[in-house]
Amino acid sequence: MYTYTWYQWLTFFYLYCFFGWIFESAYVSLKQKRFVNRGFLRLPMLPLYGSGAVMMLWVSLPFQDSLILTYISGVIGATALEYVTGYVMERLFRVRYWDYSNQPFNLHGYICLSSSIAWGFLTIFMTHLIHKPIERAVLAMPLYWDLFFVFFVTVLFVYDSIVCTKEALAFGKSLEAMQKLRAELDNLQVQRALLKMNTEDRLQAAKEELLDQIEAKRIQAAALTGMSMEEFREKAGTKLGSIKEKPAAGISMIREKAGSAADSIRDLSNVSLEELKAKAGGKLDSLKDLTGIHLEALCGKSPEQLAEMLKERESRLAALRKERRRFRKERIHSNPTAVSPKYAREFEELKKYFEDEGRNATPQ
Repeated sequence: MYTYTWYQWLTFFYLYCFFGWIFESAYVSLKQKRFVNRGFLRLPMLPLYGSGAVMMLWVSLPFQDSLILTYISGVIGATALEYVTGYVMERLFRVRYWDYSNQPFNLHGYICLSSSIAWGFLTIFMTHLIHKPIERAVLAMPLYWDLFFVFFVTVLFVYDSIVCTKEALAFGKSLEAMQKLRAELDNLQVQRALLKMNTEDRLQAAKEELLDQIEAKRIQAAALTGMSMEEFREKAGTKLGSIKEKPAAGISMIREKAGSAADSIRDLSNVSLEELKAKAGGKLDSLKDLTGIHLEALCGKSPEQLAEMLKERESRLAALRKERRRFRKERIHSNPTAVSPKYAREFEELKKYFEDEGRNATPQ
């Protein structure tokens, strides 16, 4: 049974935060073949390991005489802590600082089977081997030294946590702002392409569609009369004969028929044009719905003005990349497996930006 004072528990917490940082930084540095200052904080501390160690000591208290139960309690407790921590951090900061999505039997990328198995063995290793010498060292520490250590580290820890939390929140907001700017840029590109559409092509298409509809109306009218082309020619011949016999009557009849035909064509043309306008309006409305573009906002804007709008948004996007640049670079380099499912494109763009910057800064 552990019987420690509050400051001794804090001492254990800080020590295991530091030991966890040593383990993680060494492991990731070997994999990356460069030094990696692992973690969320700038201090050489990983709060997840400190919390995990204290939690392991607590959950294993009733099972110290059974390795199996100690193992099971460690698996359950550490896995639950890892899941909750990962979930909360992603919701707060919009970034998943560790990701098990590529591991088999993972849950939402926060936990996975292999990690949980390792937590169980680490709990046994922790409670039966690691903690005993550390416990003796802490209990042997003079009271004033222990209190001074706890006070000093707590001040640094709280300050660093506040600063890094604010910067992480700002980082998440920057990702969100980058996504919005990217959407604006994409929309502007589409809008500029739409404004560059050839007007003559659109008029030609409208003309062809109108002629097709007029021809269809003529065919429909012929079908309604039930007359074949031969019958039409015969009647036309009869009419021509009567016209020859009665010129005056023929001229009047021609004028009358011509007027009726002109009225029919005019009505037909008006109907067709109205239909075309309705169809064109419908197509524009559906285009707006699909792209989210408000074309009315671009009325009267020249290509030069559109280019200026694009340039202004690209400048804002570049400024967002450089804002709080040092923190972003540290966080991305310190967490090479970090991802941002919601802002994947923007996060990967920043990673590539800093990687290219690092390569360019490397002396040849």
